[in-house]
Parts: sequence; C-alpha cells; structure tokens
Amino acid sequence: MGLSEVSNLLWRERQLLELLVFKLEEEQLLLVNDRTRWLGHAAREIEQVLDEIKVAELARAVEVDALASMLGLDINASLRELAEVAPSPWGHIFRDHRQAFLSLTTDIVAMADSNRELIAKGQRAVHETLAWLGEQQVETYSQAGVTNQGSATTSRLVDKAL
Repeated sequence: MGLSEVSNLLWRERQLLELLVFKLEEEQLLLVNDRTRWLGHAAREIEQVLDEIKVAELARAVEVDALASMLGLDINASLRELAEVAPSPWGHIFRDHRQAFLSLTTDIVAMADSNRELIAKGQRAVHETLAWLGEQQVETYSQAGVTNQGSATTSRLVDKAL
C-alpha cells in the first residue's frame, strides 16, 4: 500500500475515535441524568466501537510497517517519523492525523475518567441506600484504612427535616 491508502486507514481510525467520544458523551448524559435504564445499551455500543478500533489499529499497523520499509524506516515507525520522511503533501497530512489523534486521545481519557467517577458515585449511593434499608452490608474503613464489612444495623444519620 502507498501513502494514500495509509492516510485512508488513518481517517477511518479517526472517525472511530470520534464515534467513541460521542458514545462516551452519550453514556455521560445518561449517568448525569440518572437514566440508568439505558446504561447497558450504551456500554455495549462503546464495546462495539472499541472492537472496531482494535481491528482498524491492526490494519493500520500492518500497512504502516509496509510503508515505513518503503520509506527506509524501521518497522513500528511512529506517525511522527512517517510525517518527517513522507514527501509533500503527505508529511503535512500525517502531521494533521497525528495532531487529531492526540486531541481525540485527550478527550477520550478525560471523558472515560469522568464517566468512571460518575459510575462510582452512583454505585456508592446504591450501596448506601441498600445498607440503610437493611438489604446489604455496609462497607466502612478501619483506622488502618482497610475496608470493613459492618452490619447494616449500625448507627445511621437520619435527616428528620425530610
């Protein structure tokens, strides 16, 4: 494959990463708005996109290795290295792809971290509610910082204003 084909594979991978950002934003909207009914669907869609990304990454890696050897680079050459030796206008195009990947990666990491925090917060709320209802053991921390399973019948703070 040549420069154009590798660029097309990079475009496809960028589109998949953009779709992943979109799916993560959908998941976040569900979490923020307590629409947990649809979280399973959102999680499956994210997994599907991740599977497509893995396939795209593999195809790109194979073709980039072939292109790298054509351009006199070692296999496993980075996109930056390809951009440095690629003829015009491909060097510029590869630099644009690289910058887009960096930006998308930053967005994905931030969104995934935020979603993880929202999920953990929701999970803690569910556990606390179930414990308060006496349906489950309460997890607390000892003085040593180790989690303890306390009885659900331990003391509770109740807001009498409710």
